[in-house]
Amino acid sequence: MDAIAASAGVNKALLYYYFHDKESLYGAVLDRFFVRLTERVMSELDAPAPLGERLLRYTCTHFECVAASPHYARLFQRELMSAGRGGSPHLTHIAEKYIRPIAIRLSELLQQGTASGEFRQVDPMQFAPSIAAINLHYFVIAPVARVLFNRDPYAPEAIRQRRGAVLDFVAAALFTDREAGVKLAAKIARQRETDTQSDTALSTGADSPNGEHQ
Repeated sequence: MDAIAASAGVNKALLYYYFHDKESLYGAVLDRFFVRLTERVMSELDAPAPLGERLLRYTCTHFECVAASPHYARLFQRELMSAGRGGSPHLTHIAEKYIRPIAIRLSELLQQGTASGEFRQVDPMQFAPSIAAINLHYFVIAPVARVLFNRDPYAPEAIRQRRGAVLDFVAAALFTDREAGVKLAAKIARQRETDTQSDTALSTGADSPNGEHQ
């Protein structure tokens, strides 16, 4: 708590006023990530778009949320390991408040796509967590990948390649018309790449000396 207070530039007593103890502060850190994640992915799942596009945009947004805060993948993995030893006071709260609503909505979308024939006959209870696993695993093993491939797994180009690979994999595994699904995945990946480049340009412009966007 001393180190956190010093890094934040606040009095330690202020931390204890809001969070009471270290465990409460840690829980607030987890909550902050899952609130943003839930808002973003639910907006994709409920968007007025075809089922396949919503599914792929959900997959992409989930990946991007983790990519923006990659340390959360390892934090969440630690919670899962702690829960296995009976030592996580946060996992039930996270699962019930955030993960369950997402899982229910995603399962409904998968069922609708299967019923319409757009998706293959898959078990939503198996396919939904597989999407999360594909996205999270990349960041969990990032330190190993750095050694094996001798490159920064968080570099923009590495993230771009991984995002495209994830979308391609999910589309090829799910869509009844595999070719159409893969093409749609590539289209969404290109759109997200363009959006990322635009956001980067705006951010760079905002930091320019004259305060104007470049």
